[in-house]
Amino acid sequence: MTTRFDHAFQEIERPFAWIDFDALDKNIATVRNDCGEKNIRIATKSIRSVEILRYLYDNLPNAVGYMTFTAAETLFLLQQHFDDVLLGYPVMEEESVRKLLHFVKEGKTVTFMVDKEEHVTFLARLGQELGVRVQVCIDINVSNDFKLLYFGTKRSSLYSLETLTPFLKFIEQQPDIEVVGAMGYEAQIAGVGNRPVNAIKGRIIDVMQQQAKKQVTQFRRLAIAHIKAYFPKVRFINGGGSGSMAYTAQQREVTEITVGSAFYAPALFDQFTHLYLEKAAGFALRVTRKPEKNIVVCHGGGYTASGAIGADRLPVFYEPTFFSYLSLEGAGEVQSPIKVKHKNINVGDTLYFRHAKAGELCERFQKLHAIRGDKYVGSYNTYRGDGQCFL
Repeated sequence: MTTRFDHAFQEIERPFAWIDFDALDKNIATVRNDCGEKNIRIATKSIRSVEILRYLYDNLPNAVGYMTFTAAETLFLLQQHFDDVLLGYPVMEEESVRKLLHFVKEGKTVTFMVDKEEHVTFLARLGQELGVRVQVCIDINVSNDFKLLYFGTKRSSLYSLETLTPFLKFIEQQPDIEVVGAMGYEAQIAGVGNRPVNAIKGRIIDVMQQQAKKQVTQFRRLAIAHIKAYFPKVRFINGGGSGSMAYTAQQREVTEITVGSAFYAPALFDQFTHLYLEKAAGFALRVTRKPEKNIVVCHGGGYTASGAIGADRLPVFYEPTFFSYLSLEGAGEVQSPIKVKHKNINVGDTLYFRHAKAGELCERFQKLHAIRGDKYVGSYNTYRGDGQCFL
């Protein structure tokens, strides 16, 4: 690893999570450039640190708010004086939603995601009870069904104008509900890299994504026009993600792009050929054993990412040229054996890693230890460090 890291972090006990502000600032600039004139909504699930969320907001002139992932997390952020929060997923937790609506009564902006009548009925009941007109965002499904393959995520049930129309008519009859936004998240473009380990698979993904872009553009525009025919005062249209910023910035119906992972640049985003991001966050482990000349053992390291099981869910090495996992052990809960190539590593040394997914790193550590240049510049609490755990 570079002496820059070793020097800055020499007094920090291992394991620890790190954040490189030089890299973070470059990624912020990349996000600003790729998103162009579109507003940016920061995805909190990919950051999971109040202090870093504030840093990002302060350094993004076109930031308009946050996309959260649970009602409890949203409540926590409102208590930290955040505002303009869009829940990225439907929530049905009555106690937390009641508390959120009390914040709405006090002037905070909270928007709830809906795609089923059950979501609307639940929110309308609580809104009526508390005397609050509940703001909602309609989540449309822009995944692609290629018959032999479903390309996208199983999210919203609103996948066509035929499914959308009765839902809009139902909401029209709810006096305690106000439609303020719509979202069409193209996960098959924003979250699927076109440079996986398997080159043939990469070419197939490339072709499918090009076709998907055409269909997403066409359907999302039709769906948004349809929603506006019923609710002309919609104030935002959300789309995109870290992997589709440049594409989504070109979509005239979209007013804001959700971005999160691009700031930390986790390992899964190395698989995107069009993204040029810097390695901004990761973790460090101590080498505590050396059972063979070219094998060292790190204490800890089993920080695998969520999603479909595969090698791409493992953490990656900051210096991948020199290290690899043992195929029969991988990244272990309490120890990780590592094969070393063309580098001298001894007991007591430190190896640096990057998590496969952005925010999940912060569920493992209480602090992000920060570097700028070759200087240690302090630590920043994660949600976990603030005593919080969501999902």
